[in-house]
Amino acid sequence: MSAQSMKIKLKIWRQADNNSKGAMQDYNLDNVSPDMSFLEMLDLLNENLINSGSDPVAFDHDCREGICGMCSLMINGEAHGPQKLTTTCQLHMRSFKDGDTIIIEPFRAKAFPVHKDLMVDRTAFDEIIAAGGFVSMNAGNAPDGNAIPIGKETAELAMDAAACIGCGACVASCENASAMLFTSAKLSQLALLPQGKAEAKERALGMVKKMDELGFGNCTNAAECEASCPKGIELSNIARMNREFFKSALSNK
Repeated sequence: MSAQSMKIKLKIWRQADNNSKGAMQDYNLDNVSPDMSFLEMLDLLNENLINSGSDPVAFDHDCREGICGMCSLMINGEAHGPQKLTTTCQLHMRSFKDGDTIIIEPFRAKAFPVHKDLMVDRTAFDEIIAAGGFVSMNAGNAPDGNAIPIGKETAELAMDAAACIGCGACVASCENASAMLFTSAKLSQLALLPQGKAEAKERALGMVKKMDELGFGNCTNAAECEASCPKGIELSNIARMNREFFKSALSNK
């Protein structure tokens, strides 16, 4: 083992499928480079497991660039781990020390059932988007940049909300498993722009209703969602969603 390598103790949740009982399994892993990403460390573990004839640990990943939102892991009790504004795939092993014990679990929420091991089903987010997180318009060519003037502050707020990657860290961190930060971000990015005004009423009512139907909890303003979000989505979006919802509900009477 080189001087730069570490020995790590892992406690990982193993579960065959959603109908099976799961349990924590202990692993010892040597030759972990501080320059490895967290997912590369799991790749190393899986290589060792496969070589020994054991079942590898199932976990979600895709782009490994902090964009897709697939790498949804609870690491030592924190969504995406100890480094703020960082997805699991962007987290590096230099954030840990030689000999550390790392506890790795899936995101836990009623609306996020476990597929296997660390993989969860987050299609509930897709259903919320399908309930109104879009604009019904012909795409065509991009319009001229000055065709619809939008104030700089408004444009920046919309872009900040659009930064949400739908990873589910907000749900996993909330004691009520609330999806209000995710839903409000997807609603806000459209509610702030002229293109989203035409369907604003149906969007607010549809997305909030679907969110409740899927079993997500309500917001208690504990702000754990904002603290754990790897893209820094702010609680102010929830306030905007509530305003949009109440305005739509009152106009519907």
